[in-house]
Amino acid sequence: MYRRCRGKEAWHIVDKTNGSARGNGRVPTAERPERIRNVVLVGHSGSGKTTLVEALALTAGAVNRAGRVEDGTSLSDYDEIEHRQHRSVQLSVVPMMWAGIKINLLDTPGYADFVGELRAGLRAADAALFVISAAEGAEAVSGATRALWQECAAVGMPRAIVITHLDTARADFEEMTETCRVVLGEGSPETILPLHLPVYGPKSPDGHRPVTGLVELLPHCVVDYTSGACAQIEPSGDQMAALEQARNQLIEGIIAESEDEALMDRYLGGDEIELATLVADLEHAVARGSFHPVLFGAHAPEGAKQGLGTVELLDLITGGFPTPAEHAVAAVTVTNGAEPTPLRCDPDGVLAAEVIRTASDPYVGRVSLVRVFSGTLRPDDTVHVCGHGLEDRGHEDHDVDERIGAITVPFGKQQHPLGQAIAGDIAYVTKLGHAETGDTLSATAAPLLIEPWLMPDPLLPIAIQAHSKADDDKLSVGLSRLAAEDPAVRLEQNADTNQIVLWCLGEAHRDVALERLRTRFGVRVDVVEHRVALRETFADKATGKGRHVKQSGGHGQYAVCEIEVEPLPGSSDIEFVDRVVGGVVPRQFIPSVEKGVRAQALRGVATGHPLVGIRVTLYDGKAHSVDSSDSAFQTAGALALREAATAAGIDLLEPLAEVWAVVSDDYVGPILSDLSSRRGRVLGTEPDSTGRTRIHAEVPELELTRYAIDLRSLSHGTGDFARSYTRHEPMPRQLAATIRDAAKTRT
Repeated sequence: MYRRCRGKEAWHIVDKTNGSARGNGRVPTAERPERIRNVVLVGHSGSGKTTLVEALALTAGAVNRAGRVEDGTSLSDYDEIEHRQHRSVQLSVVPMMWAGIKINLLDTPGYADFVGELRAGLRAADAALFVISAAEGAEAVSGATRALWQECAAVGMPRAIVITHLDTARADFEEMTETCRVVLGEGSPETILPLHLPVYGPKSPDGHRPVTGLVELLPHCVVDYTSGACAQIEPSGDQMAALEQARNQLIEGIIAESEDEALMDRYLGGDEIELATLVADLEHAVARGSFHPVLFGAHAPEGAKQGLGTVELLDLITGGFPTPAEHAVAAVTVTNGAEPTPLRCDPDGVLAAEVIRTASDPYVGRVSLVRVFSGTLRPDDTVHVCGHGLEDRGHEDHDVDERIGAITVPFGKQQHPLGQAIAGDIAYVTKLGHAETGDTLSATAAPLLIEPWLMPDPLLPIAIQAHSKADDDKLSVGLSRLAAEDPAVRLEQNADTNQIVLWCLGEAHRDVALERLRTRFGVRVDVVEHRVALRETFADKATGKGRHVKQSGGHGQYAVCEIEVEPLPGSSDIEFVDRVVGGVVPRQFIPSVEKGVRAQALRGVATGHPLVGIRVTLYDGKAHSVDSSDSAFQTAGALALREAATAAGIDLLEPLAEVWAVVSDDYVGPILSDLSSRRGRVLGTEPDSTGRTRIHAEVPELELTRYAIDLRSLSHGTGDFARSYTRHEPMPRQLAATIRDAAKTRT
């Protein structure tokens, strides 16, 4: 395939056999933003993203045939948890060189629980490769993949599609391409077209068809790998018909996106459009995000030095994807009150960088993966670190100056030092003790705050407690470090239930968070039952008498009070009314009775949950001139409330959540049925133009503990939801009786 670097007039054919365009294994560096490409790989778990990254690294010369760099380690930055779980759980950066261009490939987890890492990769990248497995058919592009495609389209991010697993029995490149055009192309399928077609070898007895080459559509040739070496041959007669049809469709799609309006007239008039013109228009359309080429990646045949389709993909990345200078910088605000200045991707401009991932190293401490949007970062610089706070997620707000340590580029398990990180580049920075994922690094004289990226809301509550006293001493520090690394985690110290709650995105996310606490931060925790903050209230009006009389020599204790308690439906307050006449309870002790009543109400009278929604009227009592005291009347007030509760009976109130669930139209029925089984009340449904429906309902929070997991299962990964507390309301008596019985057993 022809390669062209934008801004250059020279064209040349890449020699795919002698490796002249390949990297040489050295540490990738770039002197200008125009020589950098930042590309994020997006795809569901098992689609082959990491395998594709390793194949591209092999072709670029960053690794050897065994997939290792010079120090013998893997190029990808796997941690121990990933090795144990056999899946990616964090964002990793793999740099390489191709044709003098530094490529930063951001490999993201495909599992839905780690979407926070994916969104960080989207923020750091300037283009996206959607990796789709042909073995999974239409399911590979439905649900989350389609939603992410639309999200990228909304911000104009350039995208291309790479189809993998073509050698499996059910795989069909043409069918998968058409599925992508229909599902992802929506109203404009002509913008999603293949650049080449696979050539298959003989089918094996188990139904597998090895890919032995590819048909280049624009150059009109076949690249054959059957001998192990790359060879260009002429298309055969049976290949010609498919080639011509796909080539004509591709040319028409490119011309339709061309900025040269006369090109279509020339084509319709029968003119042969020059290859250089077609490739130039193709690359500009890809860079604008208006055309999305489809390529494929396949295992190399026996004896081949590179995977099939990897050269073409590297050519597309370097020639078609935009440079950082062509990608808009995220919105910023100035924190010192000065007038904001629009940022440009200029190494000589004002410094603006963002922490996209935070990790802890046992030897160097906190390590921050940073995308530089403007300016230049240098070792030992003093920078301003500013965060958005996110106090609801356990992230402290900070606004400090810090001196950075070394700047490095990842290369296998090693970190190679860099003299600087220029605008557009991605690098690791050490010694930033306060920086957390999502924080902004800027010049101390011109502090900035970059607008945060969209962060998923964790909706799976996990209650934890320290395993031992030694773990309890380290728990606070361990949780704060966990929150610094993973902004998708939300920490809650629930004052109602006295539980520490770790809010996660799903069970896999929970498992990784607990594993990190244990192995990385040395804190063992136990998972306990998550308790919902219930409330108690009186079922009927009742009276109670509190008598606290003790005499054991010396100063005694004497207090008697009589109260009337009545429920206040719909209220969450406790009203206290004084109707004492004749001074039977001295004026100075009436506040003591109220204090005792309120303290007992906070502790609860039946199940240990706070008592709310009552009016307490003090109407009689007795006192002693010597033995009455503040503490005696507090105790009497508490006793009176407990006696009244026994007479009236207690109702339990449960919190009600307002829920907004968004699901594919195909799963609306099962979701509505499931909400009804959870004692939910559906308030309405609103279909939209994208084939999804928004469901509005009220659901008891007791029924939502595992809803994040169950909704994903019911909707086949296409659903998500938001929730917010709305009010407490009476719990069904049968369920309330079960909870009261359990409370009696505990006591």
